[in-house]
Amino acid sequence: MKIIRSLDEICSPFGKTVATLGNFDGVHLGHRAIFRNLVKRARRESGVSVVCTFEPHPLKILAPDHAPRLINTRAEKERLIAASQVDILLQIPFDHHLAAMSPVTFVDEILLGKLGVQHLIVGFDYAFGKGRAGSVGFLCAQGKDKGFGVDIFGPVQCDGSVLSSTRVRQSILRGDVEDAKNMLGRHFNLEGRVVHGDQRGKSLGFATANIETDKELLPLSGVYAGRVRLNSTEHNVVINIGHKPTFGYNSLTIEVHLLDFEGNLYGDNMRVYFVERLRGEQKFSSTDELIHAITDDIECARKILHTCKIVEYSEYLET
Repeated sequence: MKIIRSLDEICSPFGKTVATLGNFDGVHLGHRAIFRNLVKRARRESGVSVVCTFEPHPLKILAPDHAPRLINTRAEKERLIAASQVDILLQIPFDHHLAAMSPVTFVDEILLGKLGVQHLIVGFDYAFGKGRAGSVGFLCAQGKDKGFGVDIFGPVQCDGSVLSSTRVRQSILRGDVEDAKNMLGRHFNLEGRVVHGDQRGKSLGFATANIETDKELLPLSGVYAGRVRLNSTEHNVVINIGHKPTFGYNSLTIEVHLLDFEGNLYGDNMRVYFVERLRGEQKFSSTDELIHAITDDIECARKILHTCKIVEYSEYLET
């Protein structure tokens, strides 16, 4: 997949462009269904499949206080979209100039002028432009007037409700990583670097790797069973996200205890997969009580992870 991060990189329109528009935060099953249709149509017409998104998320510019914490980092989103076998990912830089652009100008100058769109596939509730005036109905009318096709996709259902990035985000924020997995089609995960901590876990007999990550969205504070990928190996883990209230109020940390592992991990990168929430964050009356709880957490995690297979990304594009 080719990644284009500026409209200035496009010297001439692509041939027979089939495109989709959206933020695609999470790259959940609904997004993947759109990408699957996008790629199939482009291949059928010997055209080019293009995912057109915006960086940063528009609300980061227009209403920073109301901008959502993103499910994916930029690198993760690129990796996930590439896995859908899309030809081109166009990341249009979003700024106040673009925000003020009329929907008609966006269609004329970008969709037609830059991309040469012949067919557009958009989600049923997609809208863009000032005041969200670029609605699905607007795009259909523009397509009819200017000679490009428009397909309206969705909604995609999951457990009886419409699948959305907001639903995924809410599940993660309440710690329901199993529900998030059902909507994402993969285990929720984060990537980070192992940094020095306060050595508290080691002093208790449970050495932990402290993770520093760029991930904006973290699961609700608590203890989770999971798995980490370290270099080319996988290890079962117990993950603690929280403020360590037993020892006073501390900054939020992500601590990972690797089961049956010994070694120096400082400076290493690891990817952490969340499988199941074991319990919420607790303040214990003594270190002995905390040690007993951690021992129980480890035993519970072993049972859960014994037969667990991590799902990263399963593409099911029909050829």
